[in-house]
Amino acid sequence: MSGPYRAAVCTALTGPDSIQIQERVSVPLGRDEVRIATRAAGVNFPDLLMTYGKYQFRPDPPFIPGMEIAGEVIETGAEVAAVKVGDRVMTGAKGGCFAEQLVVPSSAVVVLPPALSFEEGSCWRSAAVTAWHALHDKARLQAGETALILGASGGVGMAAIKLAKHFGAMVIGTGSTQSKRDAILAAGADHALDPAEERLSDQVKVLTGGKGVDVVFDPVGGALSIKATRAIAWGGRFLIVGFASGEIPSFPANHALIKGYSLIGLRAGEASRRDPDLALRTQASLRELAATGAMRPHISQTFKLESAADALRALETRTVIGRAVITMA
Repeated sequence: MSGPYRAAVCTALTGPDSIQIQERVSVPLGRDEVRIATRAAGVNFPDLLMTYGKYQFRPDPPFIPGMEIAGEVIETGAEVAAVKVGDRVMTGAKGGCFAEQLVVPSSAVVVLPPALSFEEGSCWRSAAVTAWHALHDKARLQAGETALILGASGGVGMAAIKLAKHFGAMVIGTGSTQSKRDAILAAGADHALDPAEERLSDQVKVLTGGKGVDVVFDPVGGALSIKATRAIAWGGRFLIVGFASGEIPSFPANHALIKGYSLIGLRAGEASRRDPDLALRTQASLRELAATGAMRPHISQTFKLESAADALRALETRTVIGRAVITMA
């Protein structure tokens, strides 16, 4: 199905201001490829970083940002059997999602569960995969344990809250404003704290009966990371998820030794690429969660494709609570 479609294109590594809406022409499908008409695209922090050339994956301009969508199948390659034209699906890619069409291998396509809308499906997978890999594969969070979720009002943070509660843990989240802390509690956290509080670790210890938390989930980095190490229990697990603050912390090795905790780095997407069996197990587990509506995302802002730059600016100015989504006509 050839023809023109519109896309939000990053034309220079200068941030959201470089985004231009351009017309593209669709290319013929490979035998195992699927063409999807995008109905909604999730907006992720790495999308913003890519427009500055600051993400691990650093495409050269011009490129189309965006890592996840939900939409309808409009064409399939000759060897595709798993989905058909008209199916509601969600998928992810390293880029290209801020566009009215996306072509992906059929193996990357997941049927959208009836429990999720297009908007929810477009911002469910990336955060869910990260939270699952962190809390299930890396931390092995157990019922009855405690988890401290930093940056809990963000999309990944809220997914982590819901998954940790699903596992039966007590959850403490941090949010920088009262409205963010209210949203954290509404998402299911047991407690919500201000990350700017100097005595944050003392507050955490009071909530945990003096023990500290078993797991720290940290997509923030910077000074907050070091503050959170003082709230970790003996033998705890500190998950290094990302650096939304823009600052990479230097952890005191002697402190990790004294308290016997582990620093655990994770890259959920890369882990799945390197371990196909892990990828299959993850997909199966997430399909079950999605089918029940578990970890349903909180969408605070929606934007039209023409306002894709504004969507990225909203992430940059920290005004998004939960997720932002770009919707297509």
